[in-house]
Amino acid sequence: MKRVRKAVFPVGGLGTRFLPATKAIPKEMLPIVDRPLIQYAVDEAIEAGIEQMIFVTGRGKSAIEDHFDIAYELEHTMSSRGKSLEILDATRLKPGNVAYVRQQEPMGLGHAVWCARDIVGDEPFAVLLADDFMVGQPGCLKQMIAAYERTGGNLICAQEVPDDQTHQYGIITPGTRDGALTEVKGLVEKPKPGTSPSNLSVIGRYILQPEVMRVLETQEKGAGGEIQLTDAMAVMIGDQPFHGVTFDGRRYDCGDKAGYVKANMAIALERADIGESIREFGAALFAR
Repeated sequence: MKRVRKAVFPVGGLGTRFLPATKAIPKEMLPIVDRPLIQYAVDEAIEAGIEQMIFVTGRGKSAIEDHFDIAYELEHTMSSRGKSLEILDATRLKPGNVAYVRQQEPMGLGHAVWCARDIVGDEPFAVLLADDFMVGQPGCLKQMIAAYERTGGNLICAQEVPDDQTHQYGIITPGTRDGALTEVKGLVEKPKPGTSPSNLSVIGRYILQPEVMRVLETQEKGAGGEIQLTDAMAVMIGDQPFHGVTFDGRRYDCGDKAGYVKANMAIALERADIGESIREFGAALFAR
């Protein structure tokens, strides 16, 4: 069983739900306190042992490339003023450990993943969606890697959602359950209300075998007129082991404005440098 060394970050989306903020700034660069969403996702991948980061970008996403590059002018200015550069350490990926590929038009998550096929090659790989902000110890992907070492095959992060929200997600048809592991018997993308096979949804973390790229090669458009990764994964069920891993931690949907604000509040409250100030402000605000 090959080790998971590569991770794909689909970052080519338009981020229209956060306009006008995302007119000139990629949604993945929106900060949670003082670190952009994409930084948290990359840190999660590094913690899980990922060696190569593959960003599938689009027009107007150069800020992501700049973020993980060396900023000579900034670093020179900071150094000359006696300021430590330690705060920038996480933004410097090792030479050769990052690759960028362009998705020319937003045709869906499945198409974005397929764009990375030549870099992924014949290896299993992870996929991380930065706007699914996962908080836990260990991180979500590291928990999934541990499960992968037991089961092999394909794994997806799974989370229960309210019945009235199942039409917003890819949904699992569950089989045998063993603790945090659930056998995946089927997948459906955004089922119509009242037709969902369960309330166990697919969240934005995946470990996939390279064969999914060959399925995506001929995948037809699905829900929303886009090439859906869920549809391609469904084709592979039965041919390879397929499991859902229930994440032991918290998930914030930062593709949603309310979820994004909640994530900022939660992380700010946990910070030693600003937590007390935010807590006092919140108490005063709600006392009005």
